[in-house]
Amino acid sequence: MTTPADPAAPTGPRVPEAVHRRRWAILGVLMLSLLIVVLDNSILNVAIKTISTPAPTGLGATQSELEWAINAYTLVFAGLLFTAGLLGDRLGRKKVLLGGLAVFGIGSALAAFSGSPGELIIFRAVMGLGAAFVMPATLAVLMNVFEREEQPKAIGIWAGGVGLAIAIGPITGGALLDHFWWGSVFLVNVPIVLLALALMLWLVPDSRDPHPGRIDPVGVVLSVVGLVLLVYGIIEGGQHADFTDVTVLAAIGAGLAVLVVFVVFEKRSDHPSIDVTYFRNKVFSAAIAAIALVFFALMGVTFFSVFYTQSVRGYSPLQTGLLMLPLAAAQLIFAPRARLAVDRFGNKVTTTAGMLVIAAMLAAFATLDARTPIWILEVIFFLMGTGMAHIMTPVSVVIMQALPREKAGSASALSNTFRQVGGALGVAVLGSVLSTAYRTGIEGKLGALPPALRHTAGESIEATLGVADGLGRRGESLVAPAYDAFLHAMHVTALWGAGIALIGAVVVALFLPGRPRSPQRTQGDKELSHTGS
Repeated sequence: MTTPADPAAPTGPRVPEAVHRRRWAILGVLMLSLLIVVLDNSILNVAIKTISTPAPTGLGATQSELEWAINAYTLVFAGLLFTAGLLGDRLGRKKVLLGGLAVFGIGSALAAFSGSPGELIIFRAVMGLGAAFVMPATLAVLMNVFEREEQPKAIGIWAGGVGLAIAIGPITGGALLDHFWWGSVFLVNVPIVLLALALMLWLVPDSRDPHPGRIDPVGVVLSVVGLVLLVYGIIEGGQHADFTDVTVLAAIGAGLAVLVVFVVFEKRSDHPSIDVTYFRNKVFSAAIAAIALVFFALMGVTFFSVFYTQSVRGYSPLQTGLLMLPLAAAQLIFAPRARLAVDRFGNKVTTTAGMLVIAAMLAAFATLDARTPIWILEVIFFLMGTGMAHIMTPVSVVIMQALPREKAGSASALSNTFRQVGGALGVAVLGSVLSTAYRTGIEGKLGALPPALRHTAGESIEATLGVADGLGRRGESLVAPAYDAFLHAMHVTALWGAGIALIGAVVVALFLPGRPRSPQRTQGDKELSHTGS
């Protein structure tokens, strides 16, 4: 049995020559498919303020509904990645890629014409269903069209594609919102899906595990139920500013209990969605934890930074997208080159430094106010993207090379599951911290409002400003307190995020491997790998 720690394990048959010749074109098509999955979330982050605006401009979504619009996608995505990885290994990765793209395109078209926040949440879940079959398959196909020695470079370019999508998303979303209605940020996915489908049919080869496991429906249900209950409890606790509420504690407790049952069931199953024995290896577990913690911090900071730039600083959606460009540009620049840092310093030093940079930049958000020069925010974003690039590429390589090539779908599913769970919990936890801190800060200023408006105005800065606008001159006295309460809430939330990133730095510093082995030993491993092939 191949263990996660065996870097010299046989990697399966060599790549056919016809596929090898067009491997870079195939990578381009895979990145286009990846683009729309990541693009969707980065576009939505710019549009959340518009969607929170009352009709006809938006849908009048509350902060809790906005969090669910984000988390409906990521929870369905994360909950089904286990099954998506297994289906790709069993039925063929190309088939599930094509099916996932089609479902994602249909969900995008439906989301664009949602008539209420509830409909948007449902159609976002449909999009998550499609995305669950796209993202792991792209990385699994990559592992099967590149030889082992080229995989780190290809994964680096793949990770850089995430940065490109993060760059294009906010700018595209901002430009669309400046000229069209909010639904255009979803409708734009449809032509990209059609192009990706056509290119995939033409270029991408199919591949599968010759010895796949059976499907695990019980495990799928347990994972989805557990995650939904857990995040529901966290969101509700933030919305009501009370994590001691019986309903909140019951939901969180039930979610954790179901997830424990899921782990026990998977450990005893002869056909698990996820082989939990992989996590006995500390290097593998640390790499997975690093991915989850990076996206926890990223999604949380993106959620509150949009309100900072638009609500407090007064920038438009397009300008907000442009302000986030340094974050994406840094990933695009450094992700393909991170392997060079790993070659010189090793995984431990590279990823620990990346985590420390992210922690420092999150802490830097606690210094921002309404008059901070905007170039300081740009520097923070750029350094945060640089830190991410030096974490995502190394840990993705560790995870994908830990398992045999024929299990690439399972390895990719694990990586992407924890990426999405981390992102979902980042929005839920840090969003709830933001909401709780904001409500605590603004409540004392809402005493003059009618009781019916008091609760609504305390939900978020957008809600307070909306109530103030509706009251005319009488509401002007609420604007400055709303800004102050939000800035305080943002500072508290940023420091929580920094603390999470520091935990990640400790984890990778303790458990990831250090400097690479000597060239002679590495060459021997390559020869052993090809002999095993």
